[in-house]
Amino acid sequence: MIRASSPPTIVFDLDGTLAETAPDIIGTLNVVLAQEGLAALPVSVARDLVGAGARALIERGFRLYDRPLSPEKLEALFQVFLEVYAGRVADESHLYDGVLGALDALANAGHRLAICTNKPERHSRLLLDALGVTGRFAAIAGRDSYPFFKPDARHLTMVIEAAGGDVRRAIMIGDSKTDIQTARNARLPVICVPFGYTDVPIESLEPDLVIQHFDELAHAIARVTPALV
Repeated sequence: MIRASSPPTIVFDLDGTLAETAPDIIGTLNVVLAQEGLAALPVSVARDLVGAGARALIERGFRLYDRPLSPEKLEALFQVFLEVYAGRVADESHLYDGVLGALDALANAGHRLAICTNKPERHSRLLLDALGVTGRFAAIAGRDSYPFFKPDARHLTMVIEAAGGDVRRAIMIGDSKTDIQTARNARLPVICVPFGYTDVPIESLEPDLVIQHFDELAHAIARVTPALV
């Protein structure tokens, strides 16, 4: 039985929150663009395209070349993207500074940890395996793990339950409007980082707190925990 005083479950987004993954995602996009006779995009230009999923990324990339895609063509390119990305999911991706220490501190304090991402579960696990952190999470939910995905609250609440946590005592950690909306829909607090994938300053979206470094996470969690049931 979960006591009301138990440490809350901490649920993390993945891309742009725990790990810098844009170089590999954009590298995969460039393979798809090259297949269609288009030039590669530098990370400095294309990083802002990341954050809304692979289909949106492909559409945005082709839009830069004034190349609209039919639904059928987009789906075909999406399937190519998934297979290419699986083979290079962590060639250049890495955890942000301070992540490992923060995960250790939270685990030592008794928190259950989980992942809630709109990245497909297969690629999420491949990435987490390559980064050496899969075993730190009690549950991992990708976009296709359940019938629902962010910002639907059920994506978040179902992974909390899968981790053995209480859906009334959990905190979302993310980097985007989608993460904030998901937490709000689940009536849970949300803490954000400002260095991820968002097209507007994360502060303007009014999460409960913004941290500049993962060294600040434990303190931020302590600040929002009293608001939980």
